[in-house]
Amino acid sequence: MKRLIERSRSVGEVLRWVTQNPGKVSASHYPIALHKLGQLLQQQQQQQGQAALNGESRGASPMLEQPEFQTLCQAIISGCSKFDNFSIVNCLYAAAALGLPGESPLVRVLEEESRSRLGRFNQKDVSMMLALCAQEANNKALEAIFSSQLFYENRQERFIRSMAEWLPRKAENLTPYTMALIAKYVARHRLREPRLLDTIANFLLKRGEQLDSKVIQKLVFPFSRMNYRPSNHSELFPKLEAILEQKAGSSPLATVNILMSMFQLSHFPQSVLHQVFSPAFITNVMSSPYALIVRRYLSLLDAAVELEFRQYRGPRLDPRYRVLMFEHALTADEANRKYSYKGLVAEALRQLVGEECYRQDEVLPPGYCTDFLLWVNRSGTVLPLSCVPAASKAPPALGTAASAALSLRSSVLALTSDLQDFAPVVLSVNDKWHYCQNSDILVGSRAMRDRHLRLLGYCLVQLPYTELEKVSGIEEAKHYLRQKL
Repeated sequence: MKRLIERSRSVGEVLRWVTQNPGKVSASHYPIALHKLGQLLQQQQQQQGQAALNGESRGASPMLEQPEFQTLCQAIISGCSKFDNFSIVNCLYAAAALGLPGESPLVRVLEEESRSRLGRFNQKDVSMMLALCAQEANNKALEAIFSSQLFYENRQERFIRSMAEWLPRKAENLTPYTMALIAKYVARHRLREPRLLDTIANFLLKRGEQLDSKVIQKLVFPFSRMNYRPSNHSELFPKLEAILEQKAGSSPLATVNILMSMFQLSHFPQSVLHQVFSPAFITNVMSSPYALIVRRYLSLLDAAVELEFRQYRGPRLDPRYRVLMFEHALTADEANRKYSYKGLVAEALRQLVGEECYRQDEVLPPGYCTDFLLWVNRSGTVLPLSCVPAASKAPPALGTAASAALSLRSSVLALTSDLQDFAPVVLSVNDKWHYCQNSDILVGSRAMRDRHLRLLGYCLVQLPYTELEKVSGIEEAKHYLRQKL
């Protein structure tokens, strides 16, 4: 049956073999049939395209509406609970390559069955099957794969590495929507694959003028997320600036998101800053439903200008609109708390220096949540907070008249210069999700946070998970912290 399906020359022939010989069809034959149908349909579309160029007219009945195809789908739906894992995954991604919509009954049932078995899947096999499937897939099939919730929730590193090799050849034929789905997946799983990121950057460089700001922000985000400057950044960044100058007001939130990505990569587009800090842009933003989130982003951008772009002389954010970027720990940190080394460090620190000598989860302007804040003297001794003058215990707040007159940096440095024997220390527990996957490179938001804390005058002590995972027990943790401090 496998040979008969693979040698079929038409959609109808495949469907006849499978539907008219149910007793001879096993679970492994269904994905082969779906995959063969995808190949034949692709050939059919190419022939129709050529016929159109030659002035001919050819019509073909939609396969999805054929009774034989519905019979095939129903057979898979009815029997998939008895299929082995290999056949389930093969059917799912063959269906995606075929271009079946995610809401179709076949795809829904296969995804539900896959989700129920996820813990039993061999990830290596899944990645290999994906790679074979996607190399032959067209835009529609890639869209189906990357819009699958089951696929989106699971990291396929081997597949992404394979994809980096063949995606450049397909990129020209992809829609912005499909490329944005790929960018979203790569960013979610922190997959710092330079060839793939450069492919997205080249796509953006070629098509940037035709895209609206909302699509551009999705394509730019992976670069800042992975703290990666694409190889074409000397061309791409000026082009993005020119596009933003024209479209800044059309989608304010997207504009600010793009600016944030560029700031995280230490690129500061001056002309766009003139626009987003202008009274017209601010008035437009404040009357929108997403006013608060834009105020948070603009507050952080304004602080970044103060700290990293001192030569800027354009308009700045009105002090009355300044707020903290974040008021508490990030959602990812809260969600992953049970996997964090922060609890171990907290207990070791409590035993080592005492609770009266540090603050935990302190939020420092412009809105960075720190793990542990301590004050240390010149000899390296951690001081009780009661020994530190009150003015120096808390950093200056944003949004007041005083903070509008004083820069963030100078206000913190003024404290440390007045108190020659004191220095504020931030202990930073860098867990696995703070880094790009399988890398020692911090994600862009974390890297910018660290830059800013140092520029604000804090001494930053990094506690990477690669070191903490070697620590065994409280006593070792105390010894580790003593060395770090």
